[in-house]
Amino acid sequence: MDDLPLADLVAFTAVARERSFREAARKRGASASSLSEAVRRLEEHLGVRLLNRTTRSVTPTEAGERLMERLTPAMGEIAIALDDINSFRDNVAGTLRLNVPTVAAMVVMPDIISRFLVLYPAISVEIVAEDSFIDVVAAGYDAGVRYDERLEKDMIAVPIGPRRQFYITAAAPEYLAANGTPQHPRDVLEHRCIRHRFLSGSVVPWEFERNGETIFIAPSMVVATNSIEIERSAAVAGLGIIRTFREFIAPQIAGGELVPILEEWDTAFSGPFLYYASRRHMPAPLRAFVDFLNLEQRRSRDRWTPET
Repeated sequence: MDDLPLADLVAFTAVARERSFREAARKRGASASSLSEAVRRLEEHLGVRLLNRTTRSVTPTEAGERLMERLTPAMGEIAIALDDINSFRDNVAGTLRLNVPTVAAMVVMPDIISRFLVLYPAISVEIVAEDSFIDVVAAGYDAGVRYDERLEKDMIAVPIGPRRQFYITAAAPEYLAANGTPQHPRDVLEHRCIRHRFLSGSVVPWEFERNGETIFIAPSMVVATNSIEIERSAAVAGLGIIRTFREFIAPQIAGGELVPILEEWDTAFSGPFLYYASRRHMPAPLRAFVDFLNLEQRRSRDRWTPET
């Protein structure tokens, strides 16, 4: 069975049903000689004659009749299975599985996903937010969201969300009143700091950049956690200095609970990207999401393009 081509079985059923190589070939858009060769291969493989052929007629043998009886419902099941697969290609329905970093899950995805699902109500979305860098394809995701320094070179990347983001430094007014305000990144070494610990256990140094100068600082930690809620709460409570995505603490800055410091050393970086393995045979939900993001980016550019 491993060496038995399905196409030969399909050719046999077509000829047996029509009782004519020529008619079967016409309906299938194939040549009569190719169907004849397929039936010959099948008979050779099985060691049994399946069709009696004369210049005037083609009729199934007893073995051919028996095979037709068993193949006909099986071929129907195969046709139904293929129709089901076609629905994945043609219908914008199904599940979109995404793996995204915590910052994207909090500040980028909610608005985008909500608007996407309004347009495609037959699609459901599963999002896992984590800061470990996994192989999204091997893990069973359709796509992932990453920043450009973490993108695999063989993946396709599509911009998603803001195209420019900032890493900023801040502290509570009470903390600064009691401990002074740093005037240079190296001054931070004299302060207590609230730092982000990745699930891998690593705590990366803080990077400061100004006018092409880059400084890396590893300050002392009063709090180290992978929870932005705990980091933010500790900063508001006046426990130390925080350096994080601007979006994470923008409400606290607007409300006066935190004060930006070292603003000339804010670090700008490129916004995130959706990335996936291939444009060929994309699942319908992923194809719809990529098209949606491309349209979003075009609209965003148009909003900021001066009229001519």
